Amino acid sequence: MRPVWRVADVRAAEAGLMATLPPGTLMQRAAAGLARRCALLLADRGGVYGSRVLLLVGSGDNGGDALFAGAHLARRGAAVSALLLTPGRAHAEGLAALRAAGGRVVDRPPPVLDLVLDGIVGIGGTGGLRETAEQLAASLVGHCGRDGVRATVVAVDVPSGVAVDTGHVPLTASGRPNAVHADVTVTFGALKPALVVGPAAPLAGEVELVDIGLGPWLRGTPALRVTEWSDVERWWPSLGPASEKYSRGVVGVATGSATYPGAAVLSVGGALAGPTGMVRYAGGAREEVLRQHPSVIATGRVADAGRVQAWVCGSGLGTGADAAAELRAVLAAPVPVVLDADALTLLVDGSLADQLRGRDAPTVVTPHDREFTRLCGEAPGADRVAAALRLAAWMNAVVLLKGDRTVIGTPDGRAYVNPTGTPALATGGTGDVLAGLLGSLLAGGVSPEKAAAAAAYLHGLAGREAARGGPVTAPDVATALRPVIARLG
Repeated sequence: MRPVWRVADVRAAEAGLMATLPPGTLMQRAAAGLARRCALLLADRGGVYGSRVLLLVGSGDNGGDALFAGAHLARRGAAVSALLLTPGRAHAEGLAALRAAGGRVVDRPPPVLDLVLDGIVGIGGTGGLRETAEQLAASLVGHCGRDGVRATVVAVDVPSGVAVDTGHVPLTASGRPNAVHADVTVTFGALKPALVVGPAAPLAGEVELVDIGLGPWLRGTPALRVTEWSDVERWWPSLGPASEKYSRGVVGVATGSATYPGAAVLSVGGALAGPTGMVRYAGGAREEVLRQHPSVIATGRVADAGRVQAWVCGSGLGTGADAAAELRAVLAAPVPVVLDADALTLLVDGSLADQLRGRDAPTVVTPHDREFTRLCGEAPGADRVAAALRLAAWMNAVVLLKGDRTVIGTPDGRAYVNPTGTPALATGGTGDVLAGLLGSLLAGGVSPEKAAAAAAYLHGLAGREAARGGPVTAPDVATALRPVIARLG
């Protein structure tokens, strides 16, 4: 898993490393990595020589990185212009290097641009773009290069205007994100939260991490970690010659009802795609479940389902007395439990709080933002990681806070973020599939936080795969899970 670090930790690491190096070394390392990526992008647009590059330069070291990178590109034949947002406070050495390489300072963007470097503000910036910078960033949207294609925007370290430690993005008066929207972000030394979580993450575009030597100097606990394919491969339960359906784990699914049979079908479909050897269904949609999934063992009640290694409960269950009784039966079971949808609604009044907190076995809850708000009495807010961790501590449960960048928080303060999310999954029933897959991983013996991270990762890939064929439905996602999971080997 890739660690993500807060600004204070990055600053401390930079200070420690800089004390061992000649002055300016870190900036030169960063600028060289930045210039290299810009050169590769320009190569795809006709080459560095003769290209037109604009540097948006703020007053801090971020602007210095942009100026030194611009000097590298100018020495390779690019026509590099620098627009200084605070001329009297621009990085002096960087500006001198740019001019020595043939770059020039301008007071307005050139009409033709192949690449724009966003060096307005870096990790020390707060509160969105100032008015002049906001207007400037907005004005560049229509600029095109030699090839007639919109200019490529590269952010230096982070897109200017985002809240680096939370991924929050302020809005303008017209409701637009008050931050630079980059095609590529070249970040230095460590990933920062705004590059992977919250509404800032999509503004970062493709993220490239340039190693400037910070690794040994980063101390303490990362803000969160990003799940990778290699993690999911490592966590996925393996089969052996002695494997059989019971040793692989049995997952119980208490979802759906006569009113909402589709929720049962979808959650069972997600469970069947997972690693377990058997699915037991308990609920009012058993006829439809058996019609579509004949391998399932189906009963009408949790009490009659038989032995399982994990339960999934909630999707389409309803919120009446019978549904509450089924939820109590699930919570009483000494096995890991996934609570989704209607199960979360049944928890809101607090009547099951003692039973929930008193469980010895793990619990995973999977709220979207509206469900989170009902559970907590307030929305997740600007810091989604902190929100997930607060709810996890309060409920003594692993929280999978669904969204474009799903966040997983644990009761002991660890956090993970899923990088594979897609807006294509914002359609009814896809969460049912996710809950079923998560339950199957728990029944297969995967720890709760790893099961949540792996399920979110694979669910996101399935959503992307399904979207290749056009508009996505939940059955499409359940179907796409199988070939995605097959790649695990």
